[in-house]
Amino acid sequence: MQTDLINNLWVLIAGLLVFTMTISVGFLEIGELGHRMDRSLYKTLIITGFALFFMGLIGFNIAFAPTIGGVIGNPFYSNIFLGMFSTTVSGSLTSVFWLTGTKFFDTGLSLGTYFLFETAFASVTLALVAVVVLRKIKLSAFMIFAIIYFALIWTLPAAWIWNPTGWLYTMGVRDFAGGLVVHAAAGFAAIAIMIRIWQEEKRRGLKQSLVEKINLNSGWLTLSILLLWVGWFGFNPGSELAFTNETVIVVITTFLAAASAMVSTMATKFLISKEDPGVLYGVNGVLMGLIVITPLAGYVSPGSAVIIGLISGPIFVFAERIFSKPKWYTDPVGVLPGHTVGGIFGLLMIAFFTQTAFAGASGASNLPNGLLFGGGFAALYQLGLESFAVIVVGAFVFTASYLSIYAISMVLKGILQESVYNKSSISDFQEEINQKHSIPQDSVIAEFSVSDSPEK
Repeated sequence: MQTDLINNLWVLIAGLLVFTMTISVGFLEIGELGHRMDRSLYKTLIITGFALFFMGLIGFNIAFAPTIGGVIGNPFYSNIFLGMFSTTVSGSLTSVFWLTGTKFFDTGLSLGTYFLFETAFASVTLALVAVVVLRKIKLSAFMIFAIIYFALIWTLPAAWIWNPTGWLYTMGVRDFAGGLVVHAAAGFAAIAIMIRIWQEEKRRGLKQSLVEKINLNSGWLTLSILLLWVGWFGFNPGSELAFTNETVIVVITTFLAAASAMVSTMATKFLISKEDPGVLYGVNGVLMGLIVITPLAGYVSPGSAVIIGLISGPIFVFAERIFSKPKWYTDPVGVLPGHTVGGIFGLLMIAFFTQTAFAGASGASNLPNGLLFGGGFAALYQLGLESFAVIVVGAFVFTASYLSIYAISMVLKGILQESVYNKSSISDFQEEINQKHSIPQDSVIAEFSVSDSPEK
């Protein structure tokens, strides 16, 4: 089979758009937390470079080479760095990569194209994990974690679900563009890191986690969501791995879901507060819609995308309220209510909204109609499969992430950034907390809701 030049061109462009999303996450942090978070841009630059290097070294083979027992890709399939100097390596840079050949996805992508596209996904996933790192963690600790992440933590779930020989894929689990492999998995890794941060903060005498306050910069925030929205043009439609009529439908479902979620998020917030939701909830609404539609964008109609988006807004607002209550972690950019809840919700909606005509055009011909379209017991079975995948991937990513960050903490004698946790900083923070507990309860609630709440 010859490579398809149109498909390769499209997926290369899509991959480049996805790469822009990593740095856009850095813009998002600055937009929500202020210019003191300029370290965010440095962090996302490191993530991008590490993704290309370590995915090329070993991660790409582990995720996307033919698997061993459906569990792990053959790490030696394409040698390191896509064959190094070899001109005869399996799936050479200009030949059709095995899983895009006629036996599987049948889109005729080359090894080089597929590597760039999937590496962009790995990169942005770690960027989402890193929104809880903020200024708290030593950069050296995060860099070591990034190596482990690209070699193992991201790659194994990708091998199970996105590799056509992976064990979850062969069972029937589907995740179109990463509701679980990207968004929910990022949330599970972030939870593991937050737990380790809190364990070390408690040892320093803190009664609650050191808070990164919301400090909006509307310009950066608006720029970040526009770049992320454009990046999603590569994220979801690019996951067709071909330029077809269905690709255009995925563009429409993605953008309609985002717009619908923005409307419902802002409306829900207004009905609760009776105040203008502001740019923050507009941005969060768009982001929530994009996250939720990601795992099923190629399986549903535009009408379903609108309904899914409208449902997503209230889910985000109420999830945010729930996850803002605990004080043992800081999640100001909302990886838990947005990416974790949204990713899982979107994945489960496959069993409700899928229509086989769209799914078949996206290469998922085995997906049954959803429960809302007469899928019956087959749809219920699909719901069970997707739920099982959440449990398995969540348990693996959380455990592997926690063990990794714990081991890094032992080697580095702690992962917390000393300049942030010096005695004066902790003393000032505790004094601030004490003052808040000494004023009337209504004032405490109001002040926390504006400045100290981890809510986005």
